Amino acid sequence: MNPEQATALLKDVLTGIVPDADFGAIGPDTDFRQALDMDSLDFLSFVEELSARSGCRLDEDDYPSLTTLGAGADLLVRRAPPAGRT
Repeated sequence: MNPEQATALLKDVLTGIVPDADFGAIGPDTDFRQALDMDSLDFLSFVEELSARSGCRLDEDDYPSLTTLGAGADLLVRRAPPAGRT
């Protein structure tokens, strides 16, 4: 998974949780949890769906890296299984 694919996946999963998400106002270092007014249940749903769709195990220690698109994409790129292996 490359950074562009990781960012697209993050946005797609976020759109599933927050359907009216406006990514025009969210930069790579913007705290999207705050910008999208996500509560803790929304965030947990986001993490679970992201883990399922990416094939990456995401633990509670990873949560701080999952609050911006840039850091989240970096984490996914590092953790994603090689292509064809999920």
